Order: sequence, then C-alpha cells, then structure tokens
Amino acid sequence: MAGFRSLARQVRDPGCDTALRRYSLRKCLERFAPYGHRATWDHLCRRHRFGPEDRELDPGRLIAALDELEEARAVWLAYEEEFAARRRREKQEGLRRLGALDDWHRRVWGGNGVVRCGDPAVHPSEPLPEVLRRLITALESDPGERCPVCAGPRIEWAGPGDSYEPWLGPVCGDCGVGVPRAVLTSGVLARARGERSSSLASAA
Repeated sequence: MAGFRSLARQVRDPGCDTALRRYSLRKCLERFAPYGHRATWDHLCRRHRFGPEDRELDPGRLIAALDELEEARAVWLAYEEEFAARRRREKQEGLRRLGALDDWHRRVWGGNGVVRCGDPAVHPSEPLPEVLRRLITALESDPGERCPVCAGPRIEWAGPGDSYEPWLGPVCGDCGVGVPRAVLTSGVLARARGERSSSLASAA
C-alpha cells in the first residue's frame, strides 16, 4: 500500500495522466485528512477551484491542493512528535496516569479526523495549516469558552442520529468542526449537553 509521500510524488509527476494524479491526491486523504476524508476533499476542491468529480483539470490546481495538504500534515506531525516526547518525559518522571487528551490523541494519531466535520459540506474556509495551528494552540492552552478554530460561541452537542454521526460530543455550530472536549471548559460542555437534552425532551 502506497504511503503519503509516494502518492504525493505521483500527484507531482508530469508523466502521469491527470486522472491518475487526481486519484493519487484523493488517496492521500486516506493517510491524512484533518476534517475526515469527504470533508477534507470538499475543502480542497473549493479552495483550489476544481470539481469533486473532475477528471481533466489544471494539474497546477492539484499541486496547489497537495501543497496545502502537505504543509498541514507537517504542522500536525511536528506537534505529534512534541506530544510524544512530552509523554516520554512524563513517564520517566513517574507520571503514568493518562491525561485528558491522551485518549483523544490515540483516536486521531496521524491526523485523520483531528477536527472532524460530520457534514462534508460544512467546514472552515481557512487553509488547513492555519486551522491546525489554531487547534494546537488550544491544545497547549487552558480550556476555553469558544471554538478553537473559528472562535465561534455556538458549541453544540452531537449524538447518534445527527449529521455528525459517528461523532459524539461537542461540535462548533459555526464552522462545523468536532471540538476536543479537553479544550473546552466544563461549563461550556455542561451547557451543550443540557441544551441537547432539552431539545430531545421537547421533540419527544
């Protein structure tokens, strides 16, 4: 199975036909897709102005999309390396109890679904590297009251049956990303759960 770098080389290879280069870019998302596969593809198509099903398109747009994806991947992998080094130091110091973020990190290790968007058509419009830098800043800071990506105040609670399925937890009602619980205050989480419970009770 080809890795991300091998696929990226195919996207850049002018000797490959455009359809194969597009297919290789799409396959890159099986290795790294911050919003999830479908939402990340929709994001790249919109930002670089090509259709989701285009077979013959300007290769320059494919390469520009790959550049954005590669930069975002580099940002995230550098953070993961720092996080792993910190955990090793903590273990050496006898701090073996898992922190609030460890379980979340295990689920998104490698960058897939870091800021998952349950609705593929609803996601931030900013470049992926910038979105990940904002998330990393939040992960390294105290819990906050707003979405770490867009600073929107509408934190909602998604559950089974929502468009965000299989995501279960806080979701930004403004930009659509699933928000790690550890970056939000307990008050925000409680309000989001309470509002969902009230909504379900009203619908019953």
